[in-house]
Parts: sequence; structure tokens; C-alpha cells
Amino acid sequence: MMGRTISMNSSSPSSDILVPGIACQYFTEPRLLFAGGKLHVDPKIGLTCFGPLSLDPSKRHPKRVRIGFVGSSETVEKAQQWITINARGVPGDEKHPDFPGCAEDRGFQTALEFNKDWTETLTQTDLADILNIRSRPDRFEKALGIVDSKFQLLDRKDLKPDYVILTMPEGLSSKVFSVDYPVKGLGMVHRDFRRAIKARIMKYKIPTQLMDQKTIEFRDPDHPAKIAWNFFTGLYFKAGGTPWGPTGLVPGTCYMGIRFYRGLGSANPKMFTSLVQAFDEHGEGLVFRGPDFEWDPQAHESKVPRLKLEDAYNLVQFALEKYSLEMKQLPSRVVIHKSSRWTQDERTGINEGLRNKVGRYDLVAMHRQDSVKLLTASKYPPLRGTRFTVGELDFLYTTGFVAELGQFHGMHVPSPLLIADHIGSDTPRETIIREILTLTKMNWNTARLGGSLPITLEFARRVSDIMKEIPPNEDPQPQAKFYS
Repeated sequence: MMGRTISMNSSSPSSDILVPGIACQYFTEPRLLFAGGKLHVDPKIGLTCFGPLSLDPSKRHPKRVRIGFVGSSETVEKAQQWITINARGVPGDEKHPDFPGCAEDRGFQTALEFNKDWTETLTQTDLADILNIRSRPDRFEKALGIVDSKFQLLDRKDLKPDYVILTMPEGLSSKVFSVDYPVKGLGMVHRDFRRAIKARIMKYKIPTQLMDQKTIEFRDPDHPAKIAWNFFTGLYFKAGGTPWGPTGLVPGTCYMGIRFYRGLGSANPKMFTSLVQAFDEHGEGLVFRGPDFEWDPQAHESKVPRLKLEDAYNLVQFALEKYSLEMKQLPSRVVIHKSSRWTQDERTGINEGLRNKVGRYDLVAMHRQDSVKLLTASKYPPLRGTRFTVGELDFLYTTGFVAELGQFHGMHVPSPLLIADHIGSDTPRETIIREILTLTKMNWNTARLGGSLPITLEFARRVSDIMKEIPPNEDPQPQAKFYS
């Protein structure tokens, strides 16, 4: 966008200052697709009125979900009671829509089945064996090993559960919640039990949900309807269902998010691992651990890692190979999201990696920021979906007041995303912005209207923290449901 030059009059010699052009645009709230081809902007309203997308046609609809448990006899009993009570439906209030339930005749229209054969108990002996260990690292590893053994038993069942709740008593979870300790060759290591157990039991291919004792005892401070919405939406997704689908995404497109992270330990700050999250135009997601690469913050005078040309080429080749293996075809278009600006080496490497494989591509860089905002003349915050452009920089409000619902969605004063790069001329900038807004609504692990980031980047940190716990010689599961 062209700027305009204005002349400044002062007692000093006149000077010309280039003022960037400023423009503003509003995008209506993207609609989502539900059962029977019905549309609505709000996941909760759409699910309540029409049912989940995979219900009609019912090819992927889970009519029944076998729910298993790992926990103490007390927490298992309370967790089952909590699920049973909430599955009948939960009344809301002015800020929280009613949760319609999860049963054969209501809500997600999925029956929930329980059987003692799908329960593995953390016995008093198990708990004592863990809690009697004084060393925090050893106690952490012992807890991981015992919980892993319970999942191994469930995996050996002739009829395995479809989904497992891990609900540990507070007295145990508080003792193994996290741990920091030095390891020779790795430096100081920080570990989180939730991340570690997700990585540990992924090999059994049983989707899992961790539940706190305060939740199953109805002590969670959040509204009960909100908790139920998020829990059962995640359950339906992990059991194989599709809660809703996007509209307006370009057919044949693979939307990728790239993130870089260091493994466990602080001893080698120069070695990073690449992570790719890929989604098709239907919202189906995959997760791939890419190649390792070196980045020296001191030599490059930047803490933000960048890919060399060869590394960028290898990463996109790797991602396309994995994507085509899982999806049985190559995409006709690729859009890659990243939180840092694209370097020339990265652009060139990705261009070469896509050549003769994918005809169209766009590289986009975006991140959260709070230094630039719009000031409204009314008492209402800016509208979600508002885009304003300053020179070559785009800002997009992905939180804010939702005009279609007459509601404010967000916990804090909204700040727009900064969209600093759009490399490629295959797609109009307006289409890129619309896609980002739509992709903020594609987190199937919660029923909220939208996140601040597109799903390509939304749970990147969570995924990378779990990836750190998976040994290099083990292939991580590609399905996104195992990381939620």
C-alpha cells in the first residue's frame, strides 16, 4: 500500500516525512458446518440446534464410546459420576449457553458406555510405592512407570476402551506435577507430568484425558456448562467424531504451521527440532516431528531460530512426504504459517522443496502483539474480524466483540495479531486474512467460538512440549487427538 508524503512546517528547515497509508476492513464471522449441511457462526449453538458434522452423514459418527479409567478407586468412581451427571445436560446462564448433553438421544447423540473391565486402579500399594520415594526425579519416573503399566493392561484387553480418563488423587498429582533436575550431558531438565504421560502412552493409540480431582468433585471455579462443553467436545473429537467443519477454505489446500523447539535439557542451546502441524480444508489435523538443525544465537545475533536454505528444503520435503502418506495425495496448494519473519534462505529453500510437487503456495508470518491497537469511539471493544493495515503490515482482531452474536468473546482487552509477512502472489491478501480467521475456529478440543491464533499455531507449544518427551528413535503418532 502506498504511503503519502506530508510536509512538516517548523522553524527548522522543512523536511518530508513518509506517513504509511492506513486502511480498515471488517470480515464477517466465518460460519461453521454442522450436521445436514446446516451453518452457524457459534460452535455451541450449531451443535445444540443441528448436531455434530459427522452425525449426517454418519460415516464417522461414534454412536457409542467405551470409556475407560485409570485412577484410585475413589477418583474413578467420582469421575464416572461426574461424566454421567453432566452427560444429561447442564444449565447455563446469560454468559454460558446450556450444554445439551451427550447421550444417544441428546447433544452429541453419542452413548457413553462404562465397564469395570475398562478400569485399572491405582492401588494403595501403587500410591505408597510412589509417595515413599524421597527423590523427586525418581518419584516422577516411578509414577510414569506405574501409570504406563495400567495403560498397557488396558491395551491388552480383547475389547479395548475407545477413550481413557486418567484421574489421579490430589495427594499424588501434587507430588509429581513437575520436577527440575540436572542430567549429565543434558544440563538442567524440566519435566511436566501431563506432557510426559501423554508422550509415554501414545504408543497404545488410546486417546486420553487427564481430569483433576477438583473437577470431578465439582470444585472447579469455571461455570459447569463451560466445563461440560469443553470436556464433551474434546471427547467426541478424540473418539473419532468431527464436531464441525470450516467453510470458505480453498479446496485442495494443506495449511501448515511450523515451530522450532529444543529438546529436554539446557546443555545444548544450539540444537533445535522442527515441528509441523498440517491441516486440510476440512480441518483434519496431523502432527509431524521434522529434522533437527543447529542455530547459534550468538553467532547470528538472534535468539529466534531460522532455517538454512538446505534445512528449509528438507523440512518441506519431509512434510509433503508425511502428508501424502497419511492423506493418500499431495495438496494442490500449501499455506505455511510461522510466528517469525521469513528469511531469504527459508523462502528459497521452501520454494525449491515445493517445486514440481505443489503448484501454489503462500508463506505467512504472524504473532501476538499488544503495542498497536485500535481505539473505539464506543464503549464496545473492537469487532473480532477487524483488519487494519499500516503500510505493508496487517493487523487482525481474532478476539473482540462478535457482531453476529452481540457478545464479547475474550478474557482481556483484545489485541490484534500482527501479520508481518505474506510471501507469494498465488493468493490475494484478503483471502489469506479470511483463512486465518476461519482457522482460529478449528480447535476441536474446546467449544469456544475461536482462539487468538489459527489452529496451525494454536497448540504448537503444547505439542512441542509433548514431543520433547518422545525419544528420537520412536515415531510419534501423527493424529492431533493424541496431543490434546
